[in-house]
Formats: sequence, C-alpha cells, structure tokens
Amino acid sequence: MTTAVRASLRVDLLVMSVAVAWGATYWVAKELVAGGAVLAVLGVRMGLTTVLLGAGLLLSGRRVTRSELTVGVTLGVILTAVFAFETFGIAGTSATNAGLIISLTMIFTPVLESVVNRTRLAGIYYVAGVLSILGVALLTAGGEVTTFGLGDWLVLGAAVVRAVHVTMMHRLPRGRPLDSFNLTFVQMAVCGVAFVAASFFTPQSVASFVPRMDAGQVAAMVFLVVVCTVFPFVVQMWAVRRTSPSRVSLLLGTEPVWAALVGVTLAGDRLAPIGWVGLVIVLVSTLGAQRLGSDGPARPGSHPTGPGAETREVGAARPSGG
Repeated sequence: MTTAVRASLRVDLLVMSVAVAWGATYWVAKELVAGGAVLAVLGVRMGLTTVLLGAGLLLSGRRVTRSELTVGVTLGVILTAVFAFETFGIAGTSATNAGLIISLTMIFTPVLESVVNRTRLAGIYYVAGVLSILGVALLTAGGEVTTFGLGDWLVLGAAVVRAVHVTMMHRLPRGRPLDSFNLTFVQMAVCGVAFVAASFFTPQSVASFVPRMDAGQVAAMVFLVVVCTVFPFVVQMWAVRRTSPSRVSLLLGTEPVWAALVGVTLAGDRLAPIGWVGLVIVLVSTLGAQRLGSDGPARPGSHPTGPGAETREVGAARPSGG
C-alpha cells in the first residue's frame, strides 16, 4: 500500500467516523432527554460547545468580524429552531425514526435551492422525494409506533428547517470572506444563550439539571459535545483540504445508515417486516439523491447541497443529533 493510498484511507476513515458519531447521536440524545429536560440538555450541550470553541478562538488569535457576527446570529437563530424541533422530536419517537426522517434534508435542500435560485431541478430528485416519503410512512407503520406521531412530525419539521439553514448558508455570505470557525462559534453561542435562557421558564432549568446529572448523563453529554459537535467540525475542516468535497459529502451522507444500525442494535428499536422495507427505501432514495447532488454538474447560480455542502461553503457545525 502506497503512502498516498494510506493517507487517503486515513482521511476516509476519519470522515466516516464522523458519520458514525452522528448516527449515534439520536440514541444518546434520546437517553439524555428521557426525563423531559429537553431545553436544559440543549442549554448544557450548546453552552459547553460554545466554551470549547471560544477557547479555540482565543488560542488561535482569531477575531470575529462584523460580517461574521451578523451572518452568524442570523444562522444561529435558524439553527436554534433546528435543534429545538429535532430534540423535542427525538424525545417523542425512536432513534431509528429520528435518524432516517432527518435524512430527508438531503431531499428538501436541493428542492428548496431550486426554488430560491429559480433553477430547474432534475426530475429524479422529485422521484427520490416521493420514495423517501413512502419509506418514512412504511417505517413508522412498521415500528413500535403504528402512527406518524408528534415526535416524527417534529423531526420532519427539523429536516425542513435544516434545509433552510443550509440554503441560507449559501446565500448570506454574498461573496464576503467568512471564517468557518468564527461563524460556527457565533452560531453555537446564539443557540447556547437561547436554550439556557429558555430553560429557566421550564420546571428543569440548566441550573437545576446540572447538579443532578449522574455519571452516565455526564458521559453522554461529553459524547454529544466533544465527539458529535467539536470533533466533526475539526475533522471536516481538516479533511476537506485533503480530499474532494464530494467525497467528504458522500461519506458524511452515510449517517442515516449508521443511525439505523445504532437504532436497531444499541437502542433496541423494533421493526416489523414492512418497517424494514421502509428503512431500505429511505436509505436508497436519500443516499441516491446525495450521490447525484455530489456528482452532478453544477448549474450557473447553483450550489452543491448535502451535509458536505455546509463544510464547503462556510464550515458551520452541522446541526444533528438533538
């Protein structure tokens, strides 16, 4: 094995480890919010993430510009909505359902971008969209819950809002040079402030939740903050400079596969035969659309979409996993 091949394999494995971590977030987040302290959990997670990114900001000598602050705050508000919809949804559905439904972002994003940019989208995307919706219907009908419950609807809403977030990340910079690290810090700070403040209007605020965290909850929170938020951001910034953005996007696009595997193994989600059929349909349609989005020729005025697109444009931390 040549040095170049080994280096390429190392990059692929690191990026794939990010996809695996993201796939596990739905299970870990569901365990954390089992007690109903959704806003407190989000406040602690976003607060710790902001602290770690802020430390990196100081150590690197970076300074947030006015443009980065303006764009970051706007995107941070949208990102706050994504996390809220997604995490409240996770609390009301299975880890498998959450991981697969949120993957519909891969379908919603190119459709939304085609509307915003007034470009024609290939018909195969609409076919993939119909198949994905059919797959989700079969998945929820063949699992532990026989109807599309409130939790599923909330996660679906998160997928739609995440598509808005990705699309806005492409449009807001408008040619302005924005540092990806700074932009991510501002977004996480907005999320942290919003969730910490909101938690004080609930029975379980951040101040009351933190002292009661047991060892398992602390470990789960460290996993969400370090492994699922900070580590992926660093790996994406590192990997996108050592391989093609399309390759990073495709590897990260395997997240729903890992979410399904974690859900039916570690989380103990049960699927009837029809649920397995729905699972396969969702995976094939979303990953197929992801591959087309990465390999297809770019149109004038259009932007690449999918999980890797966030890294290519501004490197913002991808919202996932509650």
